[in-house]
Amino acid sequence: MNAFNAGPLCSARIRGLGALRVSDTILETEGLTKEFRGFVAVSDVRLQVKRGTIHGLIGPNGAGKTTCFNLLTKFLPPTRGVIRYDGRDITAMKPAEVARLGLVRSFQISAVFPHMTVLENVRLALQRARGDSFDFWRSESVLARFDDRARDLIADVGLTGYETLTAGQLPYGRKRALEIATTLALDPTMLLLDEPTAGMTHEDVARIMALVQRVAQGRTVLLVEHNLTVVSGLCDTITVLTRGRVLAEGDYAAVSANPEVQAAYLGTDPGISGGTTPGASTHA
Repeated sequence: MNAFNAGPLCSARIRGLGALRVSDTILETEGLTKEFRGFVAVSDVRLQVKRGTIHGLIGPNGAGKTTCFNLLTKFLPPTRGVIRYDGRDITAMKPAEVARLGLVRSFQISAVFPHMTVLENVRLALQRARGDSFDFWRSESVLARFDDRARDLIADVGLTGYETLTAGQLPYGRKRALEIATTLALDPTMLLLDEPTAGMTHEDVARIMALVQRVAQGRTVLLVEHNLTVVSGLCDTITVLTRGRVLAEGDYAAVSANPEVQAAYLGTDPGISGGTTPGASTHA
């Protein structure tokens, strides 16, 4: 069955925004292209992410989603094209530089320190955000000045009561919540999430969806996601990539009704090989 016909999880997100009234763009690209030794992974992508929205980036296997994501967060340099964040050209910047501007990403694989406690992981992120690199060598009493803010972030992501557990003791879904807490410690204006629900149980997926809705308050979120139920329940706008190009863009109702999008996911387009079932893992 075509997963696009399964219907969205909810008809409207409960983020309190109501009808979108914000029209300014916080992140945009023009002609964004990435070539690897003659292979074009991303080709002439024009992307516009509106401030205060949740914007989804989806597509079948090999669509170029992760490559595009890495270009936006400066983990890969573009072959050509321009990337602007908050009106500023960041095309030639490094990841740490754009992070300091408020453009912060999480990763598809949970990136926390497994032998440190939940509190220590978040506190370390707060130390980094404030440039206190020498705090590693200071006493516990000095480091404790970060604890109140760390506990606030832990509560924000639903991990109250887990503070003394090591990250390695947490179930997978809770680890992803911890990773989001450490990302929030950097006080991002725009948060980029790379497959936040990958590999999760249904219960964990629901928990992370609710978490993304909470952390999106007052922020912009761009997420790469393979689970169309998550996309339909969270995203204001969806950009569909296939073979490195933008195939369609719009809200869930518009893109799910697009015959080209359905063909790309179901593999019925003779010009697209290796079709994938919607909702299955779609890495690129």
